[in-house]
Amino acid sequence: MSGAQVAIVYGSPNDAEVMGKAKPVLDRFGVTYTEAAISAHRAPRVLVQWLGELEADGLKVVIAGAGLSAALPGVVAAHTPLPVVGVPLKGGAMDGLDSLLSIAQMPPNVPVACVGLGNSANAALLAVQMLALSDDRLAKELRDYKTELEQAARDGLKK
Repeated sequence: MSGAQVAIVYGSPNDAEVMGKAKPVLDRFGVTYTEAAISAHRAPRVLVQWLGELEADGLKVVIAGAGLSAALPGVVAAHTPLPVVGVPLKGGAMDGLDSLLSIAQMPPNVPVACVGLGNSANAALLAVQMLALSDDRLAKELRDYKTELEQAARDGLKK
């Protein structure tokens, strides 16, 4: 298998561009990842098998993007004990609000973290923060990253 620390999964190849914004963040921190387009509705058994294989290979966090009914993050969370970060995707009659609410309002005992609409970069950063809890190198890089953000803000004030 892949040996990935993070899985990026979305329900349709149409979501690849938005979900792909997670990859530069993971790359910046040297976090390995794999990605797939697997529908929770059209291929639920394929999804569960894929998750099981990745989990057995050391996967640590799943980033799951979904639009419309946004079932994918919840289905993933129902089939793995790993942390799941849901990315609501824009589209449909409510332009993503339905996705946001579907992911944020999970039933008891099936938690899914939720970031803003289409914000897979924040999902990746949250995944890195989760991994940093048990990885000193990542923890240091995150502290350095926060320092860089602060310095950039200060530099912006001087202009």
